Parts: sequence; C-alpha cells; structure tokens
Amino acid sequence: MIDVDITLLIQLVNFLITLVVLNFLLVRPVREILRKRADRMAAMATDAEQFAASAEQKVKNYETALLEARQSAAAARDAMKAEGQAEEKRLLGEAGSDAAATLQKARDEVAGQVKAAMDELKGQVEALAAKAAAKVLG
Repeated sequence: MIDVDITLLIQLVNFLITLVVLNFLLVRPVREILRKRADRMAAMATDAEQFAASAEQKVKNYETALLEARQSAAAARDAMKAEGQAEEKRLLGEAGSDAAATLQKARDEVAGQVKAAMDELKGQVEALAAKAAAKVLG
C-alpha cells in the first residue's frame, strides 16, 4: 500500500522544483521559438498574398495593355485597308478614264479611216460602174 510520509512531501517538492526549472530552461524558450516561428510564418504568408495580388494585378495590366494594342492595331489596319481601297478606286478610275480616252481615240481614228475610204470609194463609184457596165454590155 502507499505510505504517506515525509518522502511523499520530498518527492512533491522535488517534482515542483523540476517543473519550475524545466519551465524556465525548456518550456519558455520553446514557446518563444514557436511564437517567433508563428510570427515569421504569418509575415511570410502576408508577403506571399501581397506577391500573388501584385502578380495578379500585373497580369491584368498586361492583358489590358495587350487588348488596347490589339484594338489599336486593328484600327490602324482598318484605316490602312480603307486608304488602300480608296487608292485602288482612284487608280481604277484613272485607268478607266485613260482606257476610255484611248478607246474613243481609236474609234475616232477608225471612223476617220472609214470616212476616208468611203469618200475614196464614192469618187471611184462612177468609174467602177462604167467599167462594170462596159463588161456587162460587152
């Protein structure tokens, strides 16, 4: 059976002294280290969140700048396309005018040649008619 005597009291005092010494030598420093570690981890987590937010903002800014650049390029492309089409229409109009003038000039020249040939043939009609009549009459 358990005897309650002075040794129990000595063991209790010994246990309490050991607890105080261990608390002073081990528990408090370990708790301090754990607290510092928790603070450092919290600071790192905050830094990581700030970095992630900064990276996300930079990606959004990049995408916005890219979208603006694409829109600007599309507007410039459309403007140049419209300018090219206007230049094409102008060149085709000039070419059509030149072709029409050349065609009219050729028609006038052909008409002049036809008229000259008709005038020449009209002058020769009487002589040709007399030769034909002489051949037919004998």
